[in-house]
Amino acid sequence: MVEGMRDPRELAAGISDWIAARVEEAGMSGVVFGLSGGIDSAVVCGLARRALGEEHCLGLIMPIGNIVEDAELARETADVFGIQALEVELAPTFDALTNALDRSSTAVVAQRYREGAKALALANLKPRLRMAALYYHANMLDALVIGTGNRAELTVGYFTKHGDGGSDILPLGGLLKHEVREVARVLGVPERVIERPPSAGLWAGQTDEDELGFTYEQLDRYLSEGSSGSAEIDTEIRILERGSAHKRSTPPIPDL
Repeated sequence: MVEGMRDPRELAAGISDWIAARVEEAGMSGVVFGLSGGIDSAVVCGLARRALGEEHCLGLIMPIGNIVEDAELARETADVFGIQALEVELAPTFDALTNALDRSSTAVVAQRYREGAKALALANLKPRLRMAALYYHANMLDALVIGTGNRAELTVGYFTKHGDGGSDILPLGGLLKHEVREVARVLGVPERVIERPPSAGLWAGQTDEDELGFTYEQLDRYLSEGSSGSAEIDTEIRILERGSAHKRSTPPIPDL
């Protein structure tokens, strides 16, 4: 272990205990979380299983036009940790909703859209539909919804507001991306999942780092050392952090 790095075994143990305490504190019966086939959701799955036991965990696999490997790795993760996973096919709902929204968009309104806005709006609908499915099952089971965002993603706002940013608890919120990777190995997350390029699965070939314009290694370094090693990237990170502040706070209320 690198000097100064937090022990991933201690992180796994501490976060597992924290999850159990939050569920007990809320008087809930367990937790529900999304399984995307990525490392963050796999680590959440492993931590929840360790904290509560498999009978108190439910994973949802929610493809919306995603590549086949996403669901395959999500099922593999569920099998490794012995938790129940349900596949919720949201593509028909997504198609019906986008068709209805298109029909309601008049030419006048369409003229006010900024260029490229529709593609982003459609991409953000996917995690918002997934959030609705997670809370449906959580309400049915008296369970908490666990979010999968880590500290690096939260800092630059790399999540959809009221989508994958919508949850009751965020156990990975204090972990840098490389710490998530080390905890994954401690938990026994499948190596295919650990080594897979991080992706939000918003469209074919999409990766987090391509979309951000810098690597998680650079972002982790910025957060841990104060600089990514590049003044240009440091500036970009600060811009993203300031621009996404609204995502990390509750809606403002006027002081009357």
